[in-house]
Amino acid sequence: IKISRKMLRKISTLALVTLALLSVDAQKNKNTQYNDGVERPKLVVGIVVDQMRWDFLYKYQAKYGNGGFKRLLNEGYSFNNVMIDYIPTVTALGHTSIYTGSVPSIHGIAGNDWTDKETGKNVYCTTDETVNAVGTEAKKIGQHSPRNLWSTTITDQLGIATNFRSKVVGVSLKDRASILPAGHNPTAAFWFDETTGNFITSDYYLKELPQWLNEFNKEENGKKLVSNGWKTLLPISEYFESTEDNVAWENLLGSAKTPTFPYENLAKDYDAKKGVIRTTPFGNSLTLKMAEATINGYGMGEDQITDFLAINIASTDYVGHAFGPNSIEIEDTYLRLDKDLEAFFQQLDKKVGKGNYLVFLSADHGAAHSEGYMQANKMATGFFGEGLEKTLNDELEKKYAGSKLILGIDNYQVYLNQNVIKEKGLETDEVKKTILGLLNKDKRVLYAVDLEEVAEASIPEPIKTRIINGYNWQRSGDIQIITHDSMLPTYAKKGTTHSVWNSYDAHIPLIFMGWKVKNGQSAKPYHMTDIAPTLAQMLKVENPSGNIGNPITEVLEK
Repeated sequence: IKISRKMLRKISTLALVTLALLSVDAQKNKNTQYNDGVERPKLVVGIVVDQMRWDFLYKYQAKYGNGGFKRLLNEGYSFNNVMIDYIPTVTALGHTSIYTGSVPSIHGIAGNDWTDKETGKNVYCTTDETVNAVGTEAKKIGQHSPRNLWSTTITDQLGIATNFRSKVVGVSLKDRASILPAGHNPTAAFWFDETTGNFITSDYYLKELPQWLNEFNKEENGKKLVSNGWKTLLPISEYFESTEDNVAWENLLGSAKTPTFPYENLAKDYDAKKGVIRTTPFGNSLTLKMAEATINGYGMGEDQITDFLAINIASTDYVGHAFGPNSIEIEDTYLRLDKDLEAFFQQLDKKVGKGNYLVFLSADHGAAHSEGYMQANKMATGFFGEGLEKTLNDELEKKYAGSKLILGIDNYQVYLNQNVIKEKGLETDEVKKTILGLLNKDKRVLYAVDLEEVAEASIPEPIKTRIINGYNWQRSGDIQIITHDSMLPTYAKKGTTHSVWNSYDAHIPLIFMGWKVKNGQSAKPYHMTDIAPTLAQMLKVENPSGNIGNPITEVLEK
């Protein structure tokens, strides 16, 4: 029998496809049959809402539906007094500390970025030039990995406990908020590429995007979501929890001339720059659509081995930064997120089964009220930091004739230029003392402290401990600045920001819902670092390597 080359190629292709399918089926069957005898949920879903103040659970409660935030409160266990136990309170630290149960002093992520003490160059927390982008031509957008993270995560520990049979994935618009929660050896981590509107990864994880993700990206969900612009979900007159629509302390969105609804040019703005979706509620919708595609694409929650999906809801942060926590824009974002969460939970009910999955919802940090809002309401506020580095360097130059003794100021921390100090034959302690003297003359400064001498400083708790927990001697600065309450950095003259110890930045929500969780609430004091060891107890796995938190026994009690 003669077989043509064309027929032979078809037979070879069919054979390869068949082998691939058999391999997938064999692995799936292996996982289905595998049972270590430990009772666990089929799927854990961590939802970290970026910049979600604890009070947002209740500020808009009257307008929430029954299936989103209210379902979490009515079916889950809510902890109302959870605090972040370090500074600075920023995104990378928040996600890392939730998933490691640790603090920057130990896990190594000292900021979204920090200053390299040797070179003086800025270091971004997940940048890794040894890896390559996958799914985009934008090289730098894809060059990321968790290599700067020193501690294991709860997701790592689940992998170790199941011999890495668990499927673990991180999903976010932000690279750092996908990568750091997913840990060192996940199935994948995916983040948003604003040059294409697609979700991408790096070859640290995968050599190419999975087919299901290519198909998801081809759907152009972002474009569809912004196609009708951004109008308020409810009549704008009903947003009485928020300030007027047009106030002086709000930023503009895209090509809009005023910070007011409706944002009718959003579709055109998206065509020009895909990243505009980040600063709309549709960025959250896109993320949760991606999360659903990930569950379906990887078959998460379908077998006997617990899987873990770490989701970051990031647009709440972008909208908050742009408009502030009392804007109609942020209220509408949360009302829309509530609906998106309801739809997402319904999909989990259908796909995994109600009671078969465990959800926790928390936040990486909160946010300060806008300076203009505080002024308008007769509350103490102001700005700090403009020209501070130059001012300090100028004063040091006068005293020491030294060239740039300060490398930079990041995260309210002053970095000294040790190379110049050594070259000039100066004493580091003397230079620090001079800087501290200059800072303490500024009436906006509450405390300025040598980070090597915090334990002996006259600073009350919990500020002292939070400074110590946030101080990483290899990556943090040399002097920590604590400003008066509600002082914002000058780059936040409109909108808002975060990073300080105060309750508006450090008080976060925490709710567990689903598998083995009873309904209730607690006002007992807990910490962000208690989340990971609580999950460890629920999953019967070892704590992350740098864990300092304690399991929350209230949610563990049956």
